[in-house]
Amino acid sequence: MTDISFTVPHAQLDAAMEICESERARMGAAGVGSDHDIAKVSVVGAGMKSNPGVAAMMFETLAANGINIEMISTSAIRISCVVAQGESDRAVQVLHEVYELEDTTF
Repeated sequence: MTDISFTVPHAQLDAAMEICESERARMGAAGVGSDHDIAKVSVVGAGMKSNPGVAAMMFETLAANGINIEMISTSAIRISCVVAQGESDRAVQVLHEVYELEDTTF
């Protein structure tokens, strides 16, 4: 059995769920579910290609602060982690601190 997960904006969740449910039987899926209480936190920058360790620093920082990563998505210039909505502000705060970004007040 395989799980497929993806994110959509909150405003489009009902429409996405309707489409997924209508296609569930055709795809042979056992069920369809959603989670409203998530947030996506991303690290973005063209310099990520030439700076190894950026992803590791993100994952290590979130883990050290007890912030569970639900999903991970990457591209050449972006790493996105889905975390619990209630942890999103703290996740952004600790990432700002570890990457030494100026404004760390939220």
